Amino acid sequence: MSASSTRQGGATASDGRFTRSKLDEVLRETCVLLGLEHRGATLLRFTNNAVYSLARDPVVVRIVGSRALRHRAYKVVRVAEYLAAHDVPAVRLFGDVPQPLVVGDHVVTVWHRVPTTGREATSAELAGLLKSLHALPPPDGIAHWAPLDDVRARVADAEELSAGDRRFLLERCEFLERRLRELKFALPASLVHGDAHPGNVIVGEEGPVLCDFDSSCVGPAEWDLVPLAVGYERFRDPPHRYTQLARHYGFDVRSWEGFPVLRAVRELKLTTSVLPIARSHPAVREELARRLADLRHGRGGSQWFRYR
Repeated sequence: MSASSTRQGGATASDGRFTRSKLDEVLRETCVLLGLEHRGATLLRFTNNAVYSLARDPVVVRIVGSRALRHRAYKVVRVAEYLAAHDVPAVRLFGDVPQPLVVGDHVVTVWHRVPTTGREATSAELAGLLKSLHALPPPDGIAHWAPLDDVRARVADAEELSAGDRRFLLERCEFLERRLRELKFALPASLVHGDAHPGNVIVGEEGPVLCDFDSSCVGPAEWDLVPLAVGYERFRDPPHRYTQLARHYGFDVRSWEGFPVLRAVRELKLTTSVLPIARSHPAVREELARRLADLRHGRGGSQWFRYR
């Protein structure tokens, strides 16, 4: 796949469903509903979600970046409420209004902003949070782990994707799903974060807290150790980030026989995460093309760079 092979019918970024102007308008309407001030807000990031930090209120607004995955916002709210009820250090929902909010064609969640110390969480802190999370009784009403469902949803919701790439990704899902069914997990099933890395931990003045529950589910605890392992294997992250996690958690997922399958699933999810916004956010196209080519040709040792 070339950087241009995803394009369909000469479409440009301005045709995208999630352009900056459209997202800014959703933010404005959300703030009007809640009596907040939208002016001066900062767009912190936009991959799976558009995440805004308000300038005049200690509030963060998250706008779901895929129509096919809007249902996850309801799960996110359920997990956040469950963690709050069990006093797990995590971000808290804002206000008393029922969430998520439906704003036009978009689904939005709103959060108290954690006053940050400005430093990144350590892997040891992440391990401690994961051990607290995994020790909880699995909550009712939370879906069981099905990591490839999101991949299929994003393929179906892709703004730009060639027929060949679509076929390859769906065949890859089928292959990995068969491999997953053969795995025998070493750790007990639990509530898992689903995308556990230091970027999804905010170090506040009162300590580190978990955030971003889009991928949370009831599933194998091993899955929460995979992101840092893949960070080392694929993104060339410093090795201590993973080794510190394994040491403080007490389990080395890279030494477990099922790791290659979980790594492959994680890499597929990381590749397809931007498909619903590929036209709206053209800066991701080159990296998307690199990852698709590497997966297609079995280049497990090539380095990837994070979407921006």
